[in-house]
Amino acid sequence: MSFMPTFSSLDQLADIQLDGLKWTVDHAYKGSAFYRNKLDAAGITPSDIQSVDDLKYLPLTTSQDLSDDYPFPLLSTPMSEVVRIHASSGTTGKRKVLCYTRKDIEDWTNFFARCYEMAELTHEDRVQICVGYGVWTAGVSFQAGCEKFGAMAIPAGPGNLEMQMEFLVDFKTTVMCCTASMGLLLAEEVERRGLRDRIHLKKMIYGSERSSDAMRSRIRKLLNLSDMYDIPGMTELYGPGTGLECRAHDGIHYWADYYILEILNPETLEPVADGEVGEMVITTLRKEAAPLIRYRTRDLTAMKKGMCSCGSLLPRHDRILGRSDDMFIVKAVNVYPGQIDSALGLVNGIGCEYQVVVDRVDGKDVMRLRVECAQGEDSSLMSDKARVVKDTIRRKILVTPDVEIVPYGTLPRSERKTKRVIDNREN
Repeated sequence: MSFMPTFSSLDQLADIQLDGLKWTVDHAYKGSAFYRNKLDAAGITPSDIQSVDDLKYLPLTTSQDLSDDYPFPLLSTPMSEVVRIHASSGTTGKRKVLCYTRKDIEDWTNFFARCYEMAELTHEDRVQICVGYGVWTAGVSFQAGCEKFGAMAIPAGPGNLEMQMEFLVDFKTTVMCCTASMGLLLAEEVERRGLRDRIHLKKMIYGSERSSDAMRSRIRKLLNLSDMYDIPGMTELYGPGTGLECRAHDGIHYWADYYILEILNPETLEPVADGEVGEMVITTLRKEAAPLIRYRTRDLTAMKKGMCSCGSLLPRHDRILGRSDDMFIVKAVNVYPGQIDSALGLVNGIGCEYQVVVDRVDGKDVMRLRVECAQGEDSSLMSDKARVVKDTIRRKILVTPDVEIVPYGTLPRSERKTKRVIDNREN
């Protein structure tokens, strides 16, 4: 059974998107007082939507709207039709709570199974799911999609390295699903215990955070993986599984038959050209309980041009480069963590882990960058390498940091998301 979309041309996809857009606007207008008030204020009725280009006339929705409409924001169906809720981590203010109907869950499960199909898994694979369960969207969706696809699900959850190692060996796990940080933690533990020849891992599906090429290369080498696949997802848009890298690794195919993706300049809110970085703005096409109409995700990426060499008609966006609200300003320069990832990837002989600490000293911004040396290197002998890192950051980001090369394995690791930027000016 294939879970891939059945359209055979981009014209057919455009028809699917127009039908879905019309349905979503009509459904939200009739079912949600929030959306009805928002559309009325913009002078728009459902009958005004006659083409996908009319999307630009619809008002934007933001995370603040979800907070204002707490605890069940954007609800567009009767509460009696809601069969589940999920919530974000709530790191800033109230959690984002989203409702799901039975059809929402079925759609989510089906397109998550598509992820496993795109990663070229088989029914013989054994999938160790090392992400959070509970109210979070991750664990249950990875598991339901795996079971729908037909592979074996091993619902390990995050953390507990002793159990993870035991499962890897005893259950002969072939696919690992986790955050990139958890992937690195597991990979280093496998190496530390000398288990590489006793495990059967072939692939990793990772996501939930930005990760550098160096970090992915390190994980792949330590675990001797044949492939790794970046998976996007956020609570507001169902959860994980809304797209996946294919074997070509030239961007992330996203499920354009389930949502429309716009890339807008986060300042002007105007569309950017293909290949130019902007903010992802999402409009769902089938979501019943909590549809999204031009929802500002704050995630930064770029649309990929042309057709993918894998042959899929599904459009692609670049990997998530960070969030517009991840940006920090040093000496009047806007800095994104993704820029640091990219710059460090140009320097040989250093590891993939780093930590940025920003302070204000005597009224001036000071950025300190701690970078691990590569495994097997002596950090005390790398003063020349520190100068290379410093010069590379200065040229690429236009900020000159104080750089310290530290021993391999000394910076914090995390089973979830690793915090790499510490801004003490906020304290």
